[in-house]
Amino acid sequence: MDNNNQSKLHICILSSPGIGHLIPALVLGNRLAGVHDLKVTVLVITTADSPTETQLLKSSKMTSHRHLNTVEIPPVDISALFCANTKMDAQLCLLVRAALPGVRSALCAMKHRLDALVVDLFGTEALPFADELNLPKFVYVPTTAWYTALTVYCPVLDKEIAGQYVDQEKPLEIPGCKPVRPEDVVDPMLDRNDPEYRVYLEEGLGYTRSDGILMNTWEDVDPVSLKALRENEALRKVVGRPVYAIGPLTRRTEKKSPEKNRYMQWLDKQPYESVLYVSFGSGGTLSAKQITELAWGLELSEQRFIWVVRPPSECGSNKSFLTIGQGVDDMPDYLPEGFLTRTHKQGLVVPEWAEQTLILRHLSIGGFLSHCGWNSTLESITNGVPMIAWPLYAEQRQNATLLTEELGVAIRPMKLPSKGVIAREEVKKMVKMVLQYEEGKEMRERVEKLRISAEKAISTGGSSYNSMCEVLNAIQKRRDLKLCK
Repeated sequence: MDNNNQSKLHICILSSPGIGHLIPALVLGNRLAGVHDLKVTVLVITTADSPTETQLLKSSKMTSHRHLNTVEIPPVDISALFCANTKMDAQLCLLVRAALPGVRSALCAMKHRLDALVVDLFGTEALPFADELNLPKFVYVPTTAWYTALTVYCPVLDKEIAGQYVDQEKPLEIPGCKPVRPEDVVDPMLDRNDPEYRVYLEEGLGYTRSDGILMNTWEDVDPVSLKALRENEALRKVVGRPVYAIGPLTRRTEKKSPEKNRYMQWLDKQPYESVLYVSFGSGGTLSAKQITELAWGLELSEQRFIWVVRPPSECGSNKSFLTIGQGVDDMPDYLPEGFLTRTHKQGLVVPEWAEQTLILRHLSIGGFLSHCGWNSTLESITNGVPMIAWPLYAEQRQNATLLTEELGVAIRPMKLPSKGVIAREEVKKMVKMVLQYEEGKEMRERVEKLRISAEKAISTGGSSYNSMCEVLNAIQKRRDLKLCK
């Protein structure tokens, strides 16, 4: 979309708290500013207990584009509003709700006229502010069309199905889409009696109050669900809004770094596609017993690995979601005795945090043991890296099923990690399968085809590029009409 400086569209993106939400907002902002030549402001809801978002904004090159501006909403303290048992989605909803006055003030204080408001999946309660300002409004869902379909259709399922979803004998039917197995439902659907479930129902209804739904996916990844969202009469009746596949949008890193850190230097010495990268994202943690079994599985596989480890947690696999790892030099003392000594030539352990985009792009990486968060999944696919799917929370079980059964670019354990400990022998088998056996070669060929299709989708004239242009043209027409009045 061509605009001169005087007529440049100004888009505001609202990001919920948490690294997993802020990164997609910044990536979208960079895409709009860098590729479509727009002015973009990202409003960042920060938290009182964690400097997560501020740290990322200060340390990241993702905010360096001259037409991209970030504004932090003053932190809000909601500690008195929830207890230790309050689930993450409910906490996020409370955080966003408490920050709404600050969001409204920031929108009204914009120095340059706004032309549209984009909110992420937890920010739908801010959509009425767009109505106040007479702006077009969109919801950005930084994951799959299948997840989007489940979310918008869940209020219908709520009326049709009695009892807990996880107790159903048959998969949950979504018109036109692949059915969702009861064990694959998103976290808020695991317990219909938990307040988090009501939050999720409102989330789905919130999508339908927008002027359109943007999704970080593309045609070759989500063809069935995208077609259903666009064409299935029963689902279209529920959604009631146009949907736009605009991905895959991922973080970009500098091709060359002036100073290579320890793990990049180590990767430089490893053979082509010989290393398994192991990481559970910005929020994933494992139990002490599972860490032990994973460590033994890696060692017994005799395959090279680089493992980003965090201290064990027995009270939830997304305990770290609202914090960001800083990277520490001290080696962890919670790994099996002698593990670091025995594997010092085989692998490398990185405490807390590493530059994932640099690692996945490295030519020595041959596989990724991942929690299947959609940010990490896209980064793996766009670098042509097959996966071992190890879903932990949120929509990751759904993602794992898509990757293994529909796309064929991942393998997964026989049972869900949330259902019990994955034993070392199974870990060993999966690692060797990806890096050494024929199955890994076939997955690598399929993921390479997806990588190429991803590049085409976001290139000029590609399906996702054109989809984003449709959105921007609609915003431009709305703006032109306002100026004519």
